[in-house]
Amino acid sequence: MNTSNKEAVGLAYSLEGMLHAKRMTWEAVAQMAKRIQPGMLESAAREMGLEVLQDLGMERIWHPLLIRFGSNTLKTFKQRSEGDPQLGENDLFFIDLGVVWDRHEGDCGATFVVGDDAEMHACAAGAKNLFDQVYDHWKTHRVAGPELYRYAEEQARAAGWVLNLEIKGHRVSDFPHAIYRAGDLGNFADCPQVGLWILEIQIAHPTRPFGAFYEDLLA
Repeated sequence: MNTSNKEAVGLAYSLEGMLHAKRMTWEAVAQMAKRIQPGMLESAAREMGLEVLQDLGMERIWHPLLIRFGSNTLKTFKQRSEGDPQLGENDLFFIDLGVVWDRHEGDCGATFVVGDDAEMHACAAGAKNLFDQVYDHWKTHRVAGPELYRYAEEQARAAGWVLNLEIKGHRVSDFPHAIYRAGDLGNFADCPQVGLWILEIQIAHPTRPFGAFYEDLLA
């Protein structure tokens, strides 16, 4: 394993632990998504999400639970939601979870659509497809972080989406990863190692006020 400080890990770290955290985080995302219905307020969805995490036996949250409805899907992680929107009959939302399970950090996120707005469905699928393309590029070509996001931007443009380059992925490990000061994946000058980095993709519709998000572990 690359032993640079930016890929340092703690004593508890194992790849198996990271994969367990990933599985549990996706299970939580799936349970939350099933319970979010038209008419629900964004704030109520967050409260429900915290209950799901407690029920699943999480160790702790390491970044705030984000659930964004409608136009708030254009917001970056650090931006606050506008208002407390109600999910519409034809709408979309994303869930972004950062949760510790058995001392390891899970971080997953995905976009879901209610109703039959074709462009919303295409946007949600577009974020996942773009993630898969960039993931495969990493697996196949073993490129560094800047090239991953250069490729992501190129592929997003080709598909008709606007990639948010303020969102460029980040480190994870056994908790807390923050002590390693690794910076963004998109600025990491080496090929990211397995089980240490989150690839984040956030796109916007080119003309309508919504976007889509997808993230998962490079593993």
